[in-house]
Amino acid sequence: MEDIQNGNGRNQQAHGGGQEQDIHQLLKVRREKLAALQEAGKDPFQITRYDVSHHSLEVKDNFDSLEGQTVTVAGRIMQKRIMGKASFCNIQDLQGNIQSYVARDSIGEESYADFKKYDVGDIVGIKGEVFKTKTGEISIHAAEVTLLSKSLQILPEKFHGLTNTDIRYRQRYTDLIMNQDVKDTFVKRSKVISAIRRYLEGQGFLEVETPMLVSNAGGAAARPFETHYNALDEDVKLRISLELYLKRLIVGGMERVFEIGRVFRNEGLDTRHNPEFTLMELYQAYTDYHGMMDLTENMFRYVAEEVCGTTLIPYAEEMIDLGKPFERLTMVQAVKQYAGVDFDEVADTAAAKKLADEKGVHYEERHTKGDILNLFFEEFVEEHLIQPVFIMDHPVEISPLTKRKPDKPDYVERFELFIYGREMCNAYSELNDPIDQRERFKAQEAALAAGDEEANTTDEDFMNALEIGMPPTGGIGYGIDRLVMLLTNSPAIRDVLLFPTMKTLGKESQ
Repeated sequence: MEDIQNGNGRNQQAHGGGQEQDIHQLLKVRREKLAALQEAGKDPFQITRYDVSHHSLEVKDNFDSLEGQTVTVAGRIMQKRIMGKASFCNIQDLQGNIQSYVARDSIGEESYADFKKYDVGDIVGIKGEVFKTKTGEISIHAAEVTLLSKSLQILPEKFHGLTNTDIRYRQRYTDLIMNQDVKDTFVKRSKVISAIRRYLEGQGFLEVETPMLVSNAGGAAARPFETHYNALDEDVKLRISLELYLKRLIVGGMERVFEIGRVFRNEGLDTRHNPEFTLMELYQAYTDYHGMMDLTENMFRYVAEEVCGTTLIPYAEEMIDLGKPFERLTMVQAVKQYAGVDFDEVADTAAAKKLADEKGVHYEERHTKGDILNLFFEEFVEEHLIQPVFIMDHPVEISPLTKRKPDKPDYVERFELFIYGREMCNAYSELNDPIDQRERFKAQEAALAAGDEEANTTDEDFMNALEIGMPPTGGIGYGIDRLVMLLTNSPAIRDVLLFPTMKTLGKESQ
């Protein structure tokens, strides 16, 4: 009688029968097995290392040269088939899975008796010869099987996988075991970041690190998290941006710098936002936002080719073409195209508010014409921007750190890249006029006093740096998580964060 053990850890006879054992009894049995092993001097947790010669995919890809050769592999048992004196198991490692043929006459009677008691989820090392079964499956004929770790929990049922999203996010370790595509996503995420580094280093950029705990969390419109330094007896904030410290380095003569790091914004969670996320910012002296557009377009193509092997990227129901030139529109042009309103013809704030009332666009009393232009853009334009498009020349009111356009001082030299209706990056010709910058900070502080919790406050040390002198500079910030979402066809930011922010269990009803 063949005995099958699959991903849920339950033993069932092959031709059907048997009532499922109570889950608590199954867990108890696993602990009893561990105790028996320990009593027999075979405690797997005493093993400190196992020399692995190959991974599963390496064995399969190099079968012609490895056939008949001895290899050692290690991984988690995902399936067992016990058939009297010989058995099969399937083990999963970093690269995938591979079958092993385990026979009593090959590994010895005592070892085979031990092997029969191993559970799905246990981690084993297998040493043996590479061969191909009668059905053509590349396998390993085990000469030795070593239990490396005993699993005391039960994996989800194999054929249905782990589909509960809440459990998947909370128990990413189980998600990675049960869902190969999840592991593939995070391997690809690592490759995305590596490709970005290679590209920027090839362009002469230097990677740096700047503080996460800061006295003034500026550089973006967001509420910071706040904490306290006991040693200094000072309140500090977790950074919301990388900008102000990186600009200090430009002042210091480091002409091309970038940083990839976590930032923290005390805001809501949805499919595109997590309070803790990965941001990359870069700054380049002696260029402007047009230079940043060229760099961005070239970098996105490079990363797509490196990671996906193509610049034609499937996302949801669309095919995103990163290979052709990215469209470039001013914000005024985009609102005119999609909302039918030309803000160049809007005289002032009062006229803008009247238009907003007519179009049903909600605004706050403090909002000016520039704010309302941005509200129109968010309401009528963003969702239409599927293929890559640079939206340029934002109103000065929403861009406190950006250089004004010389011919249109109500607007600034700024762009955002949109793909599939989502902002992928935000870039400026950086403001390097310290007098103008101080006035912008004053306006931000007035907004803060009027109730805007996301407004910036004046950073005096940064002002001192600007007064020493910053060259003309282009700067840009990229949401790394959104880029990974695009290149892995992932619908939500939590799908590309190994450990997304989750409400603590037991507090949902509080």
